[in-house]
Amino acid sequence: MSAPVRAAYSYCEAVTGTQARNFAYGIRLLPADKRQAMSALYAFSRRVDDIGDGFLGETAKRDRLEGTRELLGRIRDGAVDEDDTDPVAVALADAAHRFPIPLDALDELIDGVLMDVRGETYETWDDLKVYCRCVAGAIGRLSLGVFGTLPGARGSERASEYADTLGLALQLTNILRDVREDASNGRTYLPTDDLAKFGCTGGFHRAIPPSGADFTGLVHFEVRRARGLFAEGYRLLPMLDRRSGACVAAMAGIYRRLLDRIERDPMAVLRGRVSLPGREKAYVAVRGLSGLDARHISRKAVRRRV
Repeated sequence: MSAPVRAAYSYCEAVTGTQARNFAYGIRLLPADKRQAMSALYAFSRRVDDIGDGFLGETAKRDRLEGTRELLGRIRDGAVDEDDTDPVAVALADAAHRFPIPLDALDELIDGVLMDVRGETYETWDDLKVYCRCVAGAIGRLSLGVFGTLPGARGSERASEYADTLGLALQLTNILRDVREDASNGRTYLPTDDLAKFGCTGGFHRAIPPSGADFTGLVHFEVRRARGLFAEGYRLLPMLDRRSGACVAAMAGIYRRLLDRIERDPMAVLRGRVSLPGREKAYVAVRGLSGLDARHISRKAVRRRV
């Protein structure tokens, strides 16, 4: 590996380490080449997210997102080399050369962020799934390009589907965790149908549900949906090598524990962001590397199929 490419990966790893706490705990379990590739994917994805979350006007955001799409096209076409001045582009181009990464999924991520820029809302869960598949399912499929599947793994033809579904589970957990923050920014992601079912159509912009709303019922309903997605997505784990499986189990395990906390105290998401302390994340990572979580999750997935 040349010095410019090493420097590009170092930059992406620094971005990941400082801005992606949960993600960083997972990818540290990977061998160096996969960890570097995942950092490049994160750094590019973070750039896209930051445009969507920034303070520019809608037109400026659209222009910058389309500029990022053009850069992705250059990477896809092999037009970015190690002398490029953009370290994220250099690292991602190298990662795409070393691994079969489906770069088209990053186009879907850009599409998803454009939905945010347009301020779209979602009537039904099927509508919200389209958004979730763009912003999170796509990341699952990109990650699978780096992980690969074990030769001869049973059911591996559905690996991409399971990776996509696991991304949906993580994104729905994020949506529940960030209800207050999103509402303060004028965004509502939970389906309108679900809000109406539990009397929450009025929203919760001041961290207070509308009078007579069953906010706890709404949260428990969405938690059950997320758990079903996790159960389906976990079928991916037996198809991965030990360290890739550990990475996925660690990242998913952190979000499952977040979901547990939200389920125990639904109103907590209206008081502030629910998070796990560093020591608990480290514990989840150790369990993932030891295979404890992967074996436990795999047994549960098998029982669900029987």
